[in-house]
Amino acid sequence: MLRGHAVSAAAAAVVAAVVAAAFAGEAAKPTVLDFDADKAGEAPRGWEAAVGTWKVAADDTAPSRPNVLAQTAAGPNPQFNVALATGMSFKDLELTVKLKAVGGEKDQGGGPVWRAKDARNYYVCRWNPLENNFRLYKVLDGKRMQLATADCKAEAGWHAIRVTMKGETIECHLDGKKYLEAKDDALKDAGKAGLWTKADAATNFDDLAVAGK
Repeated sequence: MLRGHAVSAAAAAVVAAVVAAAFAGEAAKPTVLDFDADKAGEAPRGWEAAVGTWKVAADDTAPSRPNVLAQTAAGPNPQFNVALATGMSFKDLELTVKLKAVGGEKDQGGGPVWRAKDARNYYVCRWNPLENNFRLYKVLDGKRMQLATADCKAEAGWHAIRVTMKGETIECHLDGKKYLEAKDDALKDAGKAGLWTKADAATNFDDLAVAGK
């Protein structure tokens, strides 16, 4: 039989476990941005189109119809097109996004950014169907540095990128398979999540989901 301080200790342990579970559940619930409530042809609400041309577009093939966020600018080769979701900030996180390469002669594809201070400082994981590779970079003061790369070939159509980062450890998956892992501490603080393409890569994005803290 539990008595006195033993009962109090047991009760405290139960309360602590319940609170921890509640916070764990809350942290695991993702924020999902699907653009379906936005008007096609306009900039999405709650987003900063920092570089490039980012507009909501209708796409009958979208994973969650009817809308996607499309990057359509045909920028010069060194240009990094960046759109950042405002109003939320994450450090350790799990992030997923679906994307479809629509066109581009110099570059194609793209991917998510996270821990972004602004359009010149962030992490990015991108898939490029022209080069048949999947890469992880950090961008500091506008300069891109490769952290990991893998060769991978994927068919035309929609694909899913998933990124996890905890502390310094980053893991990146394409269509459910882990291709990349790296450690980096250049961007230690929480930052914005967003989307990225390079140069003239025309890409449609859908269902950006972010969970973390």
